Amino acid sequence: MTVFKDDRKRAYLNAEGADRPLVSPVSQETRLSARRYRIARIRQLLLEHDCAAALLYDPVNIRYAFDNPNMQVWTLHNPVRYALIFAEGPGVMFEFKGSEHLCAGLETVDELRTATGWTYMTSGDRAPEKVSRWADEIVDLVATHGGGNKRVAVDRLDLLGLRVLEERDVVVIDGYPLMEHARSVKSPDEIDIMRWTLRVCEAGMARMYEHSVPGVTEQELLAHLQFENTRSGGEWLETRLVTCGPNTNPWYREASDRPCQAGEMIAFDTDMIGPYGYCADLSRSWTCGHTPMTTRQRDLYRAAVDQIEHNTSLIRSGVSFAQFNEQSWRIPPRFEPYRYSVAVHGVGMGDEWPVVLLHPDFEHSHGGCFEANMVICVESLIAEAGSESIKLEIQVLVTDSGTERLDSFPFEI
Repeated sequence: MTVFKDDRKRAYLNAEGADRPLVSPVSQETRLSARRYRIARIRQLLLEHDCAAALLYDPVNIRYAFDNPNMQVWTLHNPVRYALIFAEGPGVMFEFKGSEHLCAGLETVDELRTATGWTYMTSGDRAPEKVSRWADEIVDLVATHGGGNKRVAVDRLDLLGLRVLEERDVVVIDGYPLMEHARSVKSPDEIDIMRWTLRVCEAGMARMYEHSVPGVTEQELLAHLQFENTRSGGEWLETRLVTCGPNTNPWYREASDRPCQAGEMIAFDTDMIGPYGYCADLSRSWTCGHTPMTTRQRDLYRAAVDQIEHNTSLIRSGVSFAQFNEQSWRIPPRFEPYRYSVAVHGVGMGDEWPVVLLHPDFEHSHGGCFEANMVICVESLIAEAGSESIKLEIQVLVTDSGTERLDSFPFEI
């Protein structure tokens, strides 16, 4: 462990002590209010898209709708639980057998049923039989609560399931755009929860800073972030992007057992799914041992800060992504081959729509505009031939007059 060279960062350590989790200030009423808002957003968009219901398999979307996590990472690749939410009817949760009790007390769940699994892993050659039973149950509910409307927005579905629904005259609509737009605009209660997630993340970053001594491995630094997140009620890290020295360029190498050397740049991206399922997506860079930066490191760092500050200043409600791009910070040619393709992106229960690409890549970006109460990550990755990378990223709340920064962990300059 090192002595803090920057007392500003010491304040971000867990004030509860080295052996205790942070104590959440988020009230039950805040969580209840956030749940009501989220499921109302889904129903509002279902009505706008003339859909009877949303069939959700993505565990993040299920968490958004009902606030009932269950083996989130495992169910990302094992579709064994699902939700059916009617625009003008009940919210039905089909829970993995044996874990139905996890929905106890959730006022967003109007009806609880046991899920019918039909993946090949669990069903083998009986998959056609089980998927037929699954489809019959879905179709029966749509007939009962859909008011004659057979349009169902589905976020993701294996081919076998799609075929059997269509054979039963269900009109399957791509539900991902609907869910992305629902999630993109946050309520005040969601913002309060996200502030707490960021606090937990910054406590983890302070642990990383404290332990950034010569000889520490990239994996050990990653573990400090995960430790603080897990013990304070957080869930998982979506990536392992903690690197040092030559491993920082090119970007996207994952944490290894390489020991960091004094004076090398340590760069990381938290991608942290924290308490209550919300994401803290922050990036910072500093030197191992907190030595003074070299002239080259400082020049790269200053460029990264300039990019963050300039692009943040352009964001406000009503600004189109095209307008943002036209005025965005122009990356100098020597940095361009090593650039990060994303300028800004949405964040909530993970990285979300919108994603606005950096100006050299903007032709591949999409339309839209910033809206009040979106939460946006502003990104920078600066490197050149033979250098280390500087990775910085902040989270801001979009307002009618600009932005409010939600994180506060200091930059190095």
